[in-house]
Amino acid sequence: MNSSSASNVINLQMSTSSNNKQSPESDDSSPGAEGSSAPVTIRAQAGKIQQLKEKEAALSRLLAAVRREKLSALRSRPLTIGIVGFGRFGQFIARTFAQHGKVIATSRSDYTDLAMGMGIEYVSLSNPALFLEKDLDVIVLATSIVSFEGTVKSLVPHLENYIQHSGTGRGPLIVDVLSVKDYPRQIMLDLLPKGCDILCTHPMFGPDSGKNGWHGLNFVYEMTRIDGVVLDQATKDRSSSIQLLNDPDSFVEEGTGRIHSVHEDSEAHIEGKDRIERFLSIWEEEGCRMVPLSCKDHDIYAANSQFITHLMGRILGAQGLEPTPIDTKGFDSVLRVIDSTTADSFELFYGLYKYNQNSMDTIIKLRNSMEDVVQQLKQMELNDK
Repeated sequence: MNSSSASNVINLQMSTSSNNKQSPESDDSSPGAEGSSAPVTIRAQAGKIQQLKEKEAALSRLLAAVRREKLSALRSRPLTIGIVGFGRFGQFIARTFAQHGKVIATSRSDYTDLAMGMGIEYVSLSNPALFLEKDLDVIVLATSIVSFEGTVKSLVPHLENYIQHSGTGRGPLIVDVLSVKDYPRQIMLDLLPKGCDILCTHPMFGPDSGKNGWHGLNFVYEMTRIDGVVLDQATKDRSSSIQLLNDPDSFVEEGTGRIHSVHEDSEAHIEGKDRIERFLSIWEEEGCRMVPLSCKDHDIYAANSQFITHLMGRILGAQGLEPTPIDTKGFDSVLRVIDSTTADSFELFYGLYKYNQNSMDTIIKLRNSMEDVVQQLKQMELNDK
């Protein structure tokens, strides 16, 4: 409803009210007197709703057009993505990546035939130089937590050699997908050449929970390093925060507090940011719920959600619980937790424990809570006597 229409309705209502007051002898109970402006108001409200629906439809069309344009831009410059570690999870993400670009896989075991059947090129991990010669835009490290550091160390000399002979001084974007975040972040910052940008991610799903698609599933990420500059994901300085809001493409350098902008004379920064955005867009286009989060905060949250879920699943699974003829819905949920957590390797569970410094606190709190509950039961039993 525009402002003139709203004024007409208000004036009509005031005029009707005034006329009623000036004619005390009029019959207020007559059908035409009470609420005489109601039909006009209802028509005006109906018009307002129609206008909003039209705006909503226009926005939907605009969003669809933008998405088509975005997909067109992505497909016009598809990424070449290398995957190190072609186990169950590596294969899982490779199938989707192959729909958005070219995928080159490498692993300790020989997956040549399997990769070929997926339309993916395979290179043995024994020849990392050949792997890097594939002109990779992105390298995703899809290894286990316990083998992560060793894998990065083995790649470093080959990355340094590649960057030295590239002519640009820049290497591929390196991405981790581990279930812990502070640990791989520090490993990559300490070991990788500065010519490699770093993106820390955690797809909060896997081959089982994501078997029917990734729509609505959480994808956590931290842009860690671009063009040699480590980004501070926990900026609390008010003046910096205001400047970042005014220029969303700006970021704060970790340690110095210096604010960098995409408008700086740095082609490497612009290309690095664009490459990260194109990689993230793959997950976004697959329907993931994108969650920007610092690695430190991720590990705090994960210890109290993912790790405790795995911990309870392992504890309950160790009791040998099985379905019974009188199971409740609650017990069915317990069995599903056991099944989903024990389906993962114990190595993963160990990694969640060892490489997240918050995990032991979770174990201690669980132990103390169990003791408190047992004590409450014993106390109630004493009171019954």
